[in-house]
Amino acid sequence: MDQLAAFLDSLPVIGVLFQLVGYLVTTVPVIAPIFVALAAPVALGALCGIMNERSGVVNIGIEGMMLSSAFTAFLVAALVAQAMGPMTPSPVFGATIPILAGVAAAVAMGMLVSALHAWLSISIRADQIISGTIINILALGLTGYLNRLLISPNPRLGAGIFQPIALPGFLVDLPAIGWILKAFFAHGPIVISVLFLVVFLQIWLFRTRWGLRTRSVGEHPKAAETLGIDVIKLRYRNVILGGVFAGLAGAYLTLEQTGSFQNGMTGGRGFIALAAVIFGRWTPVGAFGAALLFYSFEALRVAISLTPPTGQLGDVLRAIPPEFYGSLPYVVTIVVLVAAGGRSIAPAADGQPYVREART
Repeated sequence: MDQLAAFLDSLPVIGVLFQLVGYLVTTVPVIAPIFVALAAPVALGALCGIMNERSGVVNIGIEGMMLSSAFTAFLVAALVAQAMGPMTPSPVFGATIPILAGVAAAVAMGMLVSALHAWLSISIRADQIISGTIINILALGLTGYLNRLLISPNPRLGAGIFQPIALPGFLVDLPAIGWILKAFFAHGPIVISVLFLVVFLQIWLFRTRWGLRTRSVGEHPKAAETLGIDVIKLRYRNVILGGVFAGLAGAYLTLEQTGSFQNGMTGGRGFIALAAVIFGRWTPVGAFGAALLFYSFEALRVAISLTPPTGQLGDVLRAIPPEFYGSLPYVVTIVVLVAAGGRSIAPAADGQPYVREART
């Protein structure tokens, strides 16, 4: 067996591919927590998009909602920490009152911006693409200005971050499933919550009366209205609730991943979240799987930098510029959209303003 492996390794092209497969098999259990963490904000953004589009409202403003929530989370947490002084972190996730206040503020900001989008899209009946674009541009410019005005002059401003939970050794060492448990649960509370939120929304959307009403409003709002469903109210409620997920995504970026705020730190994650919605066929589980797929390549870049492979494979991978690996999630997103675009069918009333018929 060893002789066969050595022979395959020696082949010019097949050998490199064989080494790559072996490298992936050995490193996937190690890097799995990395790509789950990288995919978490995209998955949360995708849940926001699903809540909107299943109700018939297109939302391309997820990027702006995440960015404004990230800024708000950091600023509020930092100001509360400054007002309260030094605090002893909780033994659970290292949580403190300032960090929790920042998360709450981020969720509130996500809901507030979502309410603005709902008002423009549902009541004003503005073009929903334009509404989302306005939110993205406004969030980028306003957070950049406020960052320079409030945060940059105070480099020591901050409140810390959530700490990942340490799983018991007997769980991590379980054969076959130990690394899976570590991948999904050896994180802070926001990343851990993603899996539960995905399952909860999947069940809620396809196994409850609310889910049936939401899907009917997204498919045929006039028929839903004849059955006594208040289309306008349901759309408002779902769009605003979708802001909760965008708010959590923003809070993750500043209060669990980095502990700081940078201009434009969402880096296109809101748009990748929209791609995950489409590739996942407007289902929470599908969108979560798409987010993991997109960021598995980013995790590979991290793995190569931490544990570089040896031999011919190492020479090939080291010759590739690091920027190439950073662009892979976006390249994969484009390829996946091209491949799945014709097979993914959006809700029939998605993006169509609803005008309630006058009663005679």
